[in-house]
Amino acid sequence: MSVVVRFAPSPTGFLHIGGARTALFNWLYARHTGGKFLLRVEDTDRVRSTDAAKAAILQGLRWLDLGWDGDVLYQSTRAARHTEVALELLAKGRAYRCYCTPEELAERREKARAEGRPLSYDRKCRDRKDVPGNVPSAIRLKAPLDGETVIDDLVQGSVRVGNEQLDDMVLLRADGSPVYMLSVVVDDHDSGVTHVIRGDDHLTNAFRQTQLYRGMDWEAPVFAHIPLIHGPDGAKLSKRHGALGVEAYIEMGYLPEAMRNYLMRLGWAHGDDEIISTDQAIAWFDIKDVGRSPARFDFAKLDSLNSHYLRQADNARLVSLVRPFLAKIVGAAPDPEGEARLLRGMSGLKQRARTLSDLAASAALYVRPRPIPLDAKAAAILTADGRARLGRLAQHLATLEKWNQAALEATVRAFAESEGVKLGDVAQPLRAALTGSTISPGIFEVMETLETAEVLGRINDIAPHS
Repeated sequence: MSVVVRFAPSPTGFLHIGGARTALFNWLYARHTGGKFLLRVEDTDRVRSTDAAKAAILQGLRWLDLGWDGDVLYQSTRAARHTEVALELLAKGRAYRCYCTPEELAERREKARAEGRPLSYDRKCRDRKDVPGNVPSAIRLKAPLDGETVIDDLVQGSVRVGNEQLDDMVLLRADGSPVYMLSVVVDDHDSGVTHVIRGDDHLTNAFRQTQLYRGMDWEAPVFAHIPLIHGPDGAKLSKRHGALGVEAYIEMGYLPEAMRNYLMRLGWAHGDDEIISTDQAIAWFDIKDVGRSPARFDFAKLDSLNSHYLRQADNARLVSLVRPFLAKIVGAAPDPEGEARLLRGMSGLKQRARTLSDLAASAALYVRPRPIPLDAKAAAILTADGRARLGRLAQHLATLEKWNQAALEATVRAFAESEGVKLGDVAQPLRAALTGSTISPGIFEVMETLETAEVLGRINDIAPHS
């Protein structure tokens, strides 16, 4: 049997980080088995579904490089087919019309609550003979009254529920619109989905959906319900734990390969391996190896992984990725000379960064237009004596034949000795003049990256010499 899986988000908001992991697990299982990964947007809630949310979902999946097979299926385009199946169940005697009004249903639920009885539908219309005329009717599934519905779940194991606990769910509302539960089953069947991999908050839905499959004499898919992601405190991941949407992680400067690696390790493992490439994951991943316990989201581990992938990333790629972050810091996109400096300095910069945002903050010194703005501490260090001393240093630097870190350090040290001061008395004002700050990468690394003309220009901006 060729495996067909699907990711089926509802476009009522951003692509949740838990949804991204569900998509990843589906994608990995499809690629591991040589099967298909389908994308279905469940946009039947016309009030809450938005074009912006649809775009965010597609953007998030593309950023994670989780390409789907075939075209995106929009569930709202298939309402006629969903209705057709409900009517077919009605014709087979496996569904029935329900004439109960919303007010009647609410009244009966209140009575059941007062009497301590289950609030589920009481099946009043299941065998009703007195059919009222010209009254809108819903269509309900005629669910089995006894026995059990059993699901052999690839993650949860064998799970079962007594059929007396499940009521006759609505398939078509009185206005003729199909319900979510019906639409999901019909779309999964018609798309040839063999395995449904989703969060375990859908486990109770699986029992009702299994009854629907049986009602249509269709083979049910294999289910795999994965535990939800929890926050560091063990509670279900929510806004109070931080960013929930994939786009927020993009904006914070995480790399897609780091996020893929991190998400796949939330609930699945391959021995003690922490750094797992996509190719390795495809070779090793099996949905049956996902654990039953909720995974806890840990920003420190994500940062550590992202640091690793930043160090491994191609420098030219990082220059491209960091460009929009720099534009926010500097106020404009770097000019060609600034980008050239950035590329020269990237090997050193990326060793110390956790995110692209961190990288941009430390890289800004290479792309700022002159004169370089000084922060308060840098301005304080650049006293009149310090500026004058840098003016004299510039004359020594201008004559250097070799412009590398070793030569630069030797020159600055010799200059400090000739001035009768400590190295720090020269290096700190020099750092302030070149970077606008008292904190930066190693000053000789900075000088080598900036190159002669830029270093001398920045010094001359604050310490003109004749």
